[in-house]
Amino acid sequence: MTNRPAPQAAGLRLDPLLAPRSIAFVGASARPDTPGADMMRMIRAGGYEGRVYAVNPGYREIEGYPCFASLDALPEPPDLAVLGVKNERLEDALREAIAAGAKAAVIFASALMDDDAEPALAARIAAIATQAGVPVCGPNCMGFYNDLDRVWVCGFPSPRRPDAGAIAFVAHSGSVFGALAHNDPRLRFALAVSPGGEANVTVADYVAYAVERPEVKVVGLFLETARDPRGFEAALRKAAARQVPVVVLKVGRTEAAAAAALTHTGALAGSDLAYQALFDTYGVIRVETLDELAATLMLLSTGRRAAPGGIVAIGDSGGERELLIDLADRHCVGFAAISDATKKRIAARLDPGLEADNPLDAWGTGTQFASLFEECFGALVDDDDAALGLLNADIRDCYYIHRGYADAAKAVAAATSKPVAVMTNYTQVRHDALALELSRTGVPVLDGSAHALAAARGALAWRDFLARPPDEASAPPPQDAAARAAARAALKGRRAPLDEAESLGLLAAWGVPVAPHRIVASQDEAVAAAAALGFPVVCKTAEAGLSHKSDVGGVRLDLRDEAALARAYADLSARLGPRALVAAMAPRGVELALGMVADPQFGPVVTVGAGGVLIELLEDRVAALAPFGPATARRLLDRLKLRPLLDGYRGQPAADLDALCRAISAFSTLAADLAAHVAEIDVNPLVAGRDIAALDALVAPAQEAT
Repeated sequence: MTNRPAPQAAGLRLDPLLAPRSIAFVGASARPDTPGADMMRMIRAGGYEGRVYAVNPGYREIEGYPCFASLDALPEPPDLAVLGVKNERLEDALREAIAAGAKAAVIFASALMDDDAEPALAARIAAIATQAGVPVCGPNCMGFYNDLDRVWVCGFPSPRRPDAGAIAFVAHSGSVFGALAHNDPRLRFALAVSPGGEANVTVADYVAYAVERPEVKVVGLFLETARDPRGFEAALRKAAARQVPVVVLKVGRTEAAAAAALTHTGALAGSDLAYQALFDTYGVIRVETLDELAATLMLLSTGRRAAPGGIVAIGDSGGERELLIDLADRHCVGFAAISDATKKRIAARLDPGLEADNPLDAWGTGTQFASLFEECFGALVDDDDAALGLLNADIRDCYYIHRGYADAAKAVAAATSKPVAVMTNYTQVRHDALALELSRTGVPVLDGSAHALAAARGALAWRDFLARPPDEASAPPPQDAAARAAARAALKGRRAPLDEAESLGLLAAWGVPVAPHRIVASQDEAVAAAAALGFPVVCKTAEAGLSHKSDVGGVRLDLRDEAALARAYADLSARLGPRALVAAMAPRGVELALGMVADPQFGPVVTVGAGGVLIELLEDRVAALAPFGPATARRLLDRLKLRPLLDGYRGQPAADLDALCRAISAFSTLAADLAAHVAEIDVNPLVAGRDIAALDALVAPAQEAT
């Protein structure tokens, strides 16, 4: 993790909301198949041991709980008021709950009304609750399950049973909340929350609360947006500091999906690039589907961390072994390079004709298969290069062979501290009983090859995040302090973009190497500049307002003598104007692009990617929150598709990677220092060879800066 300043999180106390000592259910009912009846049945089904009060003037008791005519008739102020009322009654009900001394509230209703006044009902509810210091789950939520404290507050019936586990889960979609919380008993939750419209309690608050519970081993999020960006960052920082992994399925990545999010929740989907940078900073594991989310949560909920090295796998099929190899390559999951000693240990146990390798096909004659699988799988997991172990088989219930596989997996897991799981290749195998049994003993069953490999990739990524060395951002050169102060002053209140020379000067002041250059306004000045810089040179128009010089024929390269320069300058000045920039020809190297965007949610985001003419053709760009150090810069480079080019390719010089990383880090420091004054920075290209040099740059001031 970098030295990024710690953001401050908001802080309403969530104990009265999520772990109340007493609850009042307003709108409770004995009428079957209604939310008012279901919420009373659910609090009983969860095994809640606190005091429960129903509130409805039409009953004296509901589900065995005493019922009162109004909140002010209760024998005590409730910690939590659950408002199971219609939108028309919502505002008054919340005020009544606060007046009765309620310390928290849950609102199921949508808070959306036709012909509503301004501010809208949802905003009025948020203002009332915030002013009173009362945390609200909702509106438009499905409630929550706190399995650790047996508090089930939900207005809908569910087949789930109390079974506290290690997963905390928050879902912006009520359907996703129900899908994961109501179906698969292998997913054992400590806490599952449907936050709805987040009146004054956001995902950030739930994450911060969850990671303080020692029972929570992993946090899962289905995220549309972070309504409290700084609080969300603080919560992720807190999770990382406590070494609790966070797994996120972030939606709204495309323009169409972002538009849908706006209409669905009133949330801004935010810049996906910025979210990715945020996730990378704090080791957040990103997944693509609900199946990947569930599998990763199951694997990480065991609390076991992947060891150094790659995965090991054992199976009973040559064909599925090949499938696993192909898919692991596609998912960028590496196999452990097992030692000769491990191979010898396995070979001594294998039937004739089988090769001792990783991944291992261990099915031969079937003789004593259970002990064979246990010994061979144990040998693989024991190898020094084994990070985690997968038993790869399409297990099903009531089959003696798969009973043997399950026992082998449990025995291997009991003998190691490394993660051990069973993966199936097909997601529809009938194994409910066996899968639940294995999961309860700490051996999760991960259905589907791709989902299991995504989970393994997440476990390895979390291991690598925890192993990251400290990474301090580069300090600007002290001799350029005056230039930096002048740059800040010049940017204040400026509206027009800086020209190329001004932009390059800004980079140089923060220690980013730039190509030597001079601004000229006549042919004589151009010739003199070239003589000082040394031929060959580049001559580019420097007239204001021309950000894409190549598009207007405003760049002349490789001018080797005065005559060539004179002709080039004469053409540029006649067509575009007399102001030009003369620069030394750049050394050979790979063309990169650096960028900075002042993200409205998470601050300055730095991008690194392919540069030159390829910037708009190749989707090869990565990002990080600024500032960061050379180690983070190296990680960014290692994730680029063009990374092999930096080692030298077909006669091209290898780049000075250390100098390149220092330059990128220096640029990130510039981005952080000027975030209040700059909206965007483009450096394209930054040539990376034996020397590192920015050849062109454009700085766009923040229009709101004064």
